[in-house]
Amino acid sequence: MSDIRECGIVVPTDWVPLPIEPSDDVRSWSKSTAVELRDRSKEAGYDVDKATLRKDLRSRAEDSRSREPFYAFALYPDGFDAALAILEVDLIHPDDTVPEITLDWLAETFSADDFGPPKISHTDLPIGPAVRIRQNFAADTRSRRSPGILMETLTYAVLPAGAEVALMLLMSWTVPGLSEEIEKAADSIAETLTVGF
Repeated sequence: MSDIRECGIVVPTDWVPLPIEPSDDVRSWSKSTAVELRDRSKEAGYDVDKATLRKDLRSRAEDSRSREPFYAFALYPDGFDAALAILEVDLIHPDDTVPEITLDWLAETFSADDFGPPKISHTDLPIGPAVRIRQNFAADTRSRRSPGILMETLTYAVLPAGAEVALMLLMSWTVPGLSEEIEKAADSIAETLTVGF
């Protein structure tokens, strides 16, 4: 078995890559990216607030950085000044407590029944067998007085052929009414995953 040295993913152009490296300058990135997204929206006939967009970009990047994923993206369709969804890709390595990662272990470890039982199914992706987990969680709110927010998630946990690590793709969103479109996007993006040893 080999360790994964490279991971590839293909996302549509409205998924913005987030700066997650410790050396990345999130402040200047959020300023320049806000200008790019505002201009793109303007060309499509939408007016978005650059300051709101900049704050949202920075917040999303800092939040993803706190989890240290391999990749992170935020969905900013034209006309929106806040991300509609977040996509993160990470690697799970075996250790002393879990010497061998299996699909059953991944399904059990990364599922919860906060709002009903998760929907778990097994599938095959081009890079290897996977478990697909669709579930909902209570998301943290910015204030204790605010009502709770429902966070919807779709996770692909993949065992790439020839690797001893698992590849995790997690899509999350809190905007109601987008489940079908976001799930289709996640399913399509999961098919593009590649690894290199």
